[in-house]
Amino acid sequence: MTMDRIIIFTGGRLGRWALELIRPGDVLIGADAGALFLIEHGLRPDIALGDFDSVTPEQLSFIREKSGETLDYDPIDKDYTDTELAWRLALSKQPKELLLLGALGTRFDHSLANVHLLRMPQHGTQAKIRDERNCIHLVSDRLALVDEGFTYVSLLPLSEKVTGITLTGFQYPLQDATLEIGQSLGISNKLLGSEGLIEVRQGMLLVIQSRD
Repeated sequence: MTMDRIIIFTGGRLGRWALELIRPGDVLIGADAGALFLIEHGLRPDIALGDFDSVTPEQLSFIREKSGETLDYDPIDKDYTDTELAWRLALSKQPKELLLLGALGTRFDHSLANVHLLRMPQHGTQAKIRDERNCIHLVSDRLALVDEGFTYVSLLPLSEKVTGITLTGFQYPLQDATLEIGQSLGISNKLLGSEGLIEVRQGMLLVIQSRD
């Protein structure tokens, strides 16, 4: 049976805002220090995973005790970051929704790599990355974008070129437009109402909701 939603907590910036996004029935995955964050706030990760190089041996014992399942990876032999391991595991369970929290932080290389995870085939899963001030989607066909309290909506190509971009319900509409990587034409649009439609004919388009 397909589960409704998986939330991954990983080791970037986390806070009370992240805890407020949890709904009853969500499956919680804690990647490395993300598992510790959940436990320290009274929540039980369904799965904790990673090489756990960001926690002390005592904290790792605590994680093992308080998690439903713990998956250990060797820090040298593993090919993926802890966040990507969690992402791949979550997608294999084919949830309807996948939400990644703590993926944006002070390490820009990790933040950018985590955004690139959205390129991974999702087989019907609606996936997004979120922090306190940003919500990031990737669209290659169509996306009904709901107003979640963010001020701006920006469009940035993640492929070399995105064609056939049509925006409905936005302050600055587009009709069959093309954006090439490196262009800033799609920055700082706004929804006119509670929802807008983004359609793409070809390519991969990052849709970033944000606020100052």
